[in-house]
Amino acid sequence: MVSRSYAASPARRLPRFPWDRLEPFKKRAAAHANGLLDLSVGAPVDPVADSVRKALENGASRPGYPATAGSVELREAMRAWLDRTVGADVSKVSVLPTVGSKELVANLPTQLGVVSGDDVVYPSIAYPTYEIGALLAGASPVPVADPREATTPPRLAWINYPSNPTGEVASVQSLRQIVAWARQNDVVLVSDECYYTLGWDEEHPPVSILDPRVNDGDLRGLLSAFSLSKRSNLAGYRSAFIAGDPELIADLLEIRRHAGYIMPWPVQTATVAALEDEAHANEQKERYRRRRSVLLDAFRSAGFRIDHSHAGLYLWASRDEDCWDTVADLAERGILAVPGEFYGADGHRHVRVSLTVGDAQVDQVGERLR
Repeated sequence: MVSRSYAASPARRLPRFPWDRLEPFKKRAAAHANGLLDLSVGAPVDPVADSVRKALENGASRPGYPATAGSVELREAMRAWLDRTVGADVSKVSVLPTVGSKELVANLPTQLGVVSGDDVVYPSIAYPTYEIGALLAGASPVPVADPREATTPPRLAWINYPSNPTGEVASVQSLRQIVAWARQNDVVLVSDECYYTLGWDEEHPPVSILDPRVNDGDLRGLLSAFSLSKRSNLAGYRSAFIAGDPELIADLLEIRRHAGYIMPWPVQTATVAALEDEAHANEQKERYRRRRSVLLDAFRSAGFRIDHSHAGLYLWASRDEDCWDTVADLAERGILAVPGEFYGADGHRHVRVSLTVGDAQVDQVGERLR
């Protein structure tokens, strides 16, 4: 019998799942006399809109295989949303539904043909799955503050504005410069814009790389990823999509057809309803706006500095100490936050505070910090 080489297993190439390290602090926070206030995970806690739930039910009666490319209605809804929300020239944009955005981030390097010996650039403070996607492809993950800092041009570069975890946004001019760099170096540039609709600062509005002000109407080599997890509370539905360069989208469609990455029919119909209904999204945004205001005042009053945080669902908070010391102190108060180290070494003096917690719990945070 030939023994399997477990050293070659992809799982052996991956770092330890970071949230495992947070468990002791979660237990400590949960032991608080008034219970746990979990500000660590960006998982929605508010209800799914009735219109979306009804659409999900209506789509449940289809017994056949769904279309990997998405139904005609879904593709039209995606393009219409991009037109009115992002300002993209939808006559030039191709779209493709994905099974949530995390599987897209993790699999995109492989699906775009990235291989061993290639570099994948991603932000030095970032969602960990960019690194995982590079490792799964056998490529070299290269964290940099700005993709233009890469010493050699990568095959693929990720940017993330609004950023998870920092809430940083990029200006039109900054994005124009990054797009120009990508084109000069034949780099596929992918912008993770899952938090695009959650901007809080009129002086720092989110900008998409699909915006003609950024790309001059030329989408070659450009892709943007969008999610309905936060906008519409559809994290459990795994509803997301990617948009951009028609040639790249066509390649991804062919690969995903073979591999079976298909958004189920009920989720497709629910996604159409969610994209066409701005009222529920605006209502949800206002919930987050209130929670953000309360948490912002509470943490600032407790001596924290809030950096960036112009958009998205998080506050990037610091007391100018090691992030684990901050996590431990908050846990003693029954509050759980994420150490910034989870998002890269450059985050070691910050914690990420999530807005995805109920109103009653948000009000308690201020009381405990005082």
